[in-house]
Amino acid sequence: MEGTEVRKLTALEDRHWWYRERRQLLARAVAGLTPGTALDIGAAGGGNTRVLSGLGWRAAALEFGADGAQVCAERGIPVLRADAIRLPVRDGCLDLVVAFDVLEHLDDDKSAAHGIFEALRPGGVFLVAVPADPRLWSSHDEAVGHVRRYTRETLTTLLADAGFELGPASISFIVLSLFFISIGWMSAPADLLGVMQGWFMLAWFGTAVALTVGAAAAYTETVERLWG
Repeated sequence: MEGTEVRKLTALEDRHWWYRERRQLLARAVAGLTPGTALDIGAAGGGNTRVLSGLGWRAAALEFGADGAQVCAERGIPVLRADAIRLPVRDGCLDLVVAFDVLEHLDDDKSAAHGIFEALRPGGVFLVAVPADPRLWSSHDEAVGHVRRYTRETLTTLLADAGFELGPASISFIVLSLFFISIGWMSAPADLLGVMQGWFMLAWFGTAVALTVGAAAAYTETVERLWG
């Protein structure tokens, strides 16, 4: 995403109801967790990272592009620039990973899921949000670079194969088309219309087994500076 688009998204993120609702959803999802070390993958302007920090988490954003990383840095948000498939952290060092609207953009979502699992401590939590129902695939998905949409089964299989366990009643579906209509169709920006005419899926997954020990040496110093 180009720098101008990142900044537009950041400005929109700060004021629009869609993003406010997403931040509230995140806050509710982590309400019962003990704050620790968190990584917000695909953070864009860092709105969700700020939510975590405000709730007591030692949170950092991760952005693939230089522009997104720069925007986070300008806003005073700790940020790492790296690929979501090759996380720049030691194995077993995170208590929470958040990836909203990330996996659907990755050709190799399996490697990303495995990498996230390995980065989490035993008992750590992965919060993931993806566009659901392949039957809703549209030109909007293509325009924003989606590779796929998920079903409950494909998402749970992907993450179970990576080692995660799905907590009881931890997947929630929101019928965004109905929610969208209830608050007024024209209140949403044009670039969100395609997303909102479908289902949004949020899932909570926990680590299931002991993790192996490893390191991404090139980034160790940066990560230790962020999290101590």
